[in-house]
Amino acid sequence: MANITLHIPDDVHDLMKRHGEVRWSEVARRAIIEHTEKLRLLDAIVSKSALTKEGALEVDAKVKKELRKRYGL
Repeated sequence: MANITLHIPDDVHDLMKRHGEVRWSEVARRAIIEHTEKLRLLDAIVSKSALTKEGALEVDAKVKKELRKRYGL
């Protein structure tokens, strides 16, 4: 198993120290695993997609344009 080093803000570290009962390495490990599982799913979906990067940017622009209209931005 690999090891990693995390840099966190001092205020977060202070709060973590006040809650020594929490296994912070386990919290981080689970969060990383959960996120990588989402990435695996996304990779599987994308691998079957015919959408190009340019097509995705076009869809993105259209969605943002409609959201600006809807919310008056």
